[in-house]
Amino acid sequence: MLKRKKVNTAAFFLLLPLVALHFLGYVPLWPIFSIFIIWFFITLFGSFFVRWNYHLTSLSSNKNTPNNWISITFDDGPNNEFTPRVLDLLAKYDAKATFFCVGQQIEKHPEVLKRILSEGHSIGNHTYSHSKSFGFFPFDKILNELNRTGNLVSSLIGKKLKLYRPAFGVTNPQIAKAAEHKKIHSIGWNVRSLDTTFRSEKTILKRITRKVSKGDIILLHDTSEKTIAVLEQLLLFLREKNLSSVTVDRLLEIEAYA
Repeated sequence: MLKRKKVNTAAFFLLLPLVALHFLGYVPLWPIFSIFIIWFFITLFGSFFVRWNYHLTSLSSNKNTPNNWISITFDDGPNNEFTPRVLDLLAKYDAKATFFCVGQQIEKHPEVLKRILSEGHSIGNHTYSHSKSFGFFPFDKILNELNRTGNLVSSLIGKKLKLYRPAFGVTNPQIAKAAEHKKIHSIGWNVRSLDTTFRSEKTILKRITRKVSKGDIILLHDTSEKTIAVLEQLLLFLREKNLSSVTVDRLLEIEAYA
């Protein structure tokens, strides 16, 4: 798997002699631009695809589990309209899940957060604002976002969060530095539902069920009617396939709280 430090080092040692030879008149510009463009696109894709583990390691599955377990995860809540309905369905099918919560949403619906925990699910940090420009935040601002959500949860339930999901799945060196500073686990996924897109319920369900297997982590969002419909069909499918949804920390055999 490609790693930022190795890619940067390789690009540097390739470019350095080429630039020197170019100024001496031995090498044209196109090889230099070619290496730069390759480096740029590797870095770009590495920042947007969390499973690449390009900037930091994100735990995205556990294929070594001996159990018929998968983990359903929900981002962007808690939502006062949809999260309770998600919880009702999970209870109906005796399934557990992990909710990656946004601080601003927790402030609005603390009672929903407490219900999530009281029913045996786990929660993680999904930043405070979930800003679309989060990937451009400096280190101090990233740390402040994580701290605000973490402190809010701690004040409500007396626990420190150790699970973190990057907003939009975007990572970069500053996000990696903040995660390392806080000693938290970055959690990715390997089954992406795309339930926030224009795709139909049928298409989303098929996208999940055609590939899900033991050890997978599924990404959903507790923010829409579409997801509610998909979730019930998914839970029925899992029951038929003898697969059980557990919290992501249980699947990965890590601690959710400190």
